[in-house]
Amino acid sequence: MNQTNQIPVNIDEYIHQFPEHLQERMKIIRRLINETAPESNERMAYGMPTFYLYGNLIHFACFTNHIGIFPGSSGVEHFLPELTQYKTSKGTIQIPHTLDLPLNLIKRIVEFRIEENVLEGKLKKKNKNV
Repeated sequence: MNQTNQIPVNIDEYIHQFPEHLQERMKIIRRLINETAPESNERMAYGMPTFYLYGNLIHFACFTNHIGIFPGSSGVEHFLPELTQYKTSKGTIQIPHTLDLPLNLIKRIVEFRIEENVLEGKLKKKNKNV
């Protein structure tokens, strides 16, 4: 983990504080999100790598036994039937390090969240102009 106990200021710093095999898993997730949502912005929020598009799109974080994907409660609820092999909570999906990353599922979750955020962003903009 972070040797200096400083909070990472960007996603690269966040990823580099973990062992190589976990860095690789996070780099794959990061690349997938960037490819799926190229118009999103990367930032750190709540101490986690975050992708922002009209609001928080999705976060991820690395833990001792899993990588957490945080698509918000709607992102978890919508895909719940496909998440039976993972531990979930209101807005979190835990992917154990012992399992392959479900890349197709993560991509579809990101696409779902893009649709939600773009619609919400357009609605906010429309309401502002009324």
